[in-house]
Order: sequence, then C-alpha cells, then structure tokens
Amino acid sequence: MAKYCQFCGRGPVSGNAVSHSNRHTRRRWLINLQNVHVDLGDGVTARMKICTKCLKSGFVKRAVNAN
Repeated sequence: MAKYCQFCGRGPVSGNAVSHSNRHTRRRWLINLQNVHVDLGDGVTARMKICTKCLKSGFVKRAVNAN
C-alpha cells in the first residue's frame, strides 16, 4: 500500500515535537492522501493515491464519472 503521493512522490516527514518545557520527542507528519480516479488521457482512467496539494494545484485531472 502506497504511503506517498503517486504523482509528486511526497511522503511522511519526521522531526521533533517540542513541548513547552522544550522536551524533544520524535514524531511524524503524514500527508493527506486521497484515492482518486485520474484521467490519463484518451479515455483511460486509473485509481491513484494523490495528495491534496497536487489536487488543489491542478497538477492532476480527476476523471468525470460517465454514469
């Protein structure tokens, strides 16, 4: 199962959570992945995990349901 954006390759980032008393504990920032039907052109669609940053910026074109 993909934990990264299949378009731009962004994935989880790790770092420190710093408390008010300045204690450092390790943590992860996860990206917002969505399962999207993507229009690949020529009527071909595929289901991919795409981050919301790519969806909002218009890098990926969603497939329109023909139902």
